[in-house]
Amino acid sequence: MGATAQTPRLETLTQWLNASRKTRELALQPCLDRISAMDPSIHAWVQVAPQRPTGTGKLSEIPFGAKDIIETRGLSTEYGSPIYKGRIGTTDAAIVREMRQRGAILLGKTHCAAFAYFTPAPTRNPRDLQHTPGGSSSGSAAAVAAGMVPVALGTQTLGSVLRAASYCGVTGFKASYGVLPMEGVLPMSKSLDTLGFFTHTPADMLAFWESVGQPAGRTEDFALGAPEPMPEAQPAMAAAFQNALSLLRSAGASIRSIDIAGMLAKLADASNTVMFYEGARFHQQRFDEYGSRLADLANLVREGLQISVERYDEARRYIAECKARVAELYKATPVILVPAATGPAPMGLASTGDPRMNAPWTALGTPAISIPIPVPSGLPLGLQLTADHGQDARVIRTAVRLQRMLGSEPERVPA
Repeated sequence: MGATAQTPRLETLTQWLNASRKTRELALQPCLDRISAMDPSIHAWVQVAPQRPTGTGKLSEIPFGAKDIIETRGLSTEYGSPIYKGRIGTTDAAIVREMRQRGAILLGKTHCAAFAYFTPAPTRNPRDLQHTPGGSSSGSAAAVAAGMVPVALGTQTLGSVLRAASYCGVTGFKASYGVLPMEGVLPMSKSLDTLGFFTHTPADMLAFWESVGQPAGRTEDFALGAPEPMPEAQPAMAAAFQNALSLLRSAGASIRSIDIAGMLAKLADASNTVMFYEGARFHQQRFDEYGSRLADLANLVREGLQISVERYDEARRYIAECKARVAELYKATPVILVPAATGPAPMGLASTGDPRMNAPWTALGTPAISIPIPVPSGLPLGLQLTADHGQDARVIRTAVRLQRMLGSEPERVPA
């Protein structure tokens, strides 16, 4: 059943926010209809069971999805693992509680890689069902890309939000480390774990950021930074990234070259060391109980327990040194542009993709956003924007401006 005059279909979060309360109430059913029609092939959802809001606010009657490692009272919270099949959450995570208090409807739980690591979810990429949607926030990215919900919650330890957004052709935003509460979210690496969100467009993300009470900043004009040489990427991404820079320069953007490719590669290695060390120790008791049934996570625990405290401390020191260096770069170029992934979504569901374009920025704790960039044909690709810690509104506002300059509105996925 499609949307009618009585049951309007709202697509972007901006459309939802501009609609009347009555229209929002009527627009919920088309979301549920779309899920019924599309999810048998996409598998974005673990469970769909709309939960009424606990308050009212800017998000009143707007539906959202929550990643399966985010605790939700009375709904499935299975951590993406068959070991926890049937587990029901006992409380709402802080971010879920806040959104429901602002009037949002928790529509249900979205699939994710097991324990938000690398064992893939069953979710397929709505842009091409033969390809991965990325991970670990697979279901949340796919649900937004397929038009099932206007906003969904994800988390990022290496590249789980930004890479999935790039693969699925939507906007993904990872907040500054520590800005949003992680209470009720299953940890992987306490030094890296950060909440993130998916929307269709950067304008939607800015509207969402304001709607949850975060400062919206103001419009600014400044020089952008871009790496030269460029980090190693697949030919399709390398070409699309350079084309995006050319389009932005033609539209009047000032983009300065910065030499950071070597630092980014070392940061990706350092972030892996931190994740393995911390993840192994957090999940050690789970490993003692379930062993190899944890699949990829079992390997992480085995390897992570072999990492010495000296090597872990060395990685943390390197990250701290890079934070100081990058803070200086942001003074001259307040937003730095890099590819949002190494390339398009890989074929098949065996891999969730390579996070090394995102992991350095997660380690640095900076806010980062991925927006679609123009591609002549084929699968989506994303442009990643980063800014200094705490400059969340700046990076989102810049994404809105650059998306207009690029003219890269995401395509609609047909039902």
